[in-house]
Amino acid sequence: MHYILANFIQIDLSTALQVVLLGFIGGVLSGFIGSGGAFFMTPGMMNLGIPGVVSVASNITHKFGKAMVGSHKHGKAGNVDKKLALFMLITAVIGIQVAVLINSYLFKGGSGHGAAKGAGANLYISLVFAVILSVVAVSMLKDVLGSSKSGKGRDTGPSRKIADAMAKITIPPVIHFKVADTRVSLWVLLPCGIATGYLAGTIGVGGFIGVPAIIYVFGVPTAVAAGTELYLAMFMGAYGALSYAFQGFVDIRLTMLLYLGSLVGIYLGVYGVKVVNEKYIRLVTSLIILLCVVSRAIAIPMYLRQLGFVSFDPSYDAYFNLISKFFLFASGISGCLVILFNVGRSYIQRRGIQKTLMVVNPDG
Repeated sequence: MHYILANFIQIDLSTALQVVLLGFIGGVLSGFIGSGGAFFMTPGMMNLGIPGVVSVASNITHKFGKAMVGSHKHGKAGNVDKKLALFMLITAVIGIQVAVLINSYLFKGGSGHGAAKGAGANLYISLVFAVILSVVAVSMLKDVLGSSKSGKGRDTGPSRKIADAMAKITIPPVIHFKVADTRVSLWVLLPCGIATGYLAGTIGVGGFIGVPAIIYVFGVPTAVAAGTELYLAMFMGAYGALSYAFQGFVDIRLTMLLYLGSLVGIYLGVYGVKVVNEKYIRLVTSLIILLCVVSRAIAIPMYLRQLGFVSFDPSYDAYFNLISKFFLFASGISGCLVILFNVGRSYIQRRGIQKTLMVVNPDG
């Protein structure tokens, strides 16, 4: 039997407040680094005892609303290539559907007899999360450190090596995208769409593949890539939300609690982007993501025990979860404090400059 809401989760006041905090931190990080913040919010809800599949489902529903607002703003600035997004959507829905089917199967008993319900899905989500985001974080860190050692701090822009290589693939049909100012073979577009949809449906993080693919594989400017991915994410979020809701895994209460925090946090994060050096943003982002990966990795033994792959005292589960939760919140809170500190310092400096100008030119 299917339900529209995941009505099997008990949410007390403490859990609700922590979900709001997750939303706030995720919102700040989202506005600051241009990601949906799902890499923080999804594992955070899992640490609160919410099944991974429900965390992903509620988060992808939350992503839909934020992407709609974000893509509208980017659209006004001319940074959305709707044609490119819709072509990627052709196969992104396939990737999402595959992810939903796998997560649903693992949650509903595909993990073997005697296993704790949801443990298979939790392990699967955690493994995908740890592997993918490790690659992303290490690549970002390598890029930041590499650019610091060479070029004397100059930002030479994204590398075009992959884009130039992909441009040589001219298997018809080759499609021209006017806003992105690029030409790409449909057979290059489709696999990127599948990967983006699959990750969005599996861990709620599609932008970490979608944005780099649009930038490095298609050769699209960063601003257009971010706007186009948000436009794509709006449709992926809607499709993913409906797909998971049909399976009974969307908890609207969690989605609303995330909104309550994220809509406040995102404005602070967006302001931070305007006043913080881009390399510093990438450095902070990569370190936060690495700590989130460590947090998920620490929780993996707990799921392995619940599935019967390893054996130790079940009471240790609470310690694994506590340590995992500590690393996650430590990364998110410290990242937020760094961002808010820079925002506050910049605001004070700007006020100081304004006062100086008023003194120098009192009639102005």
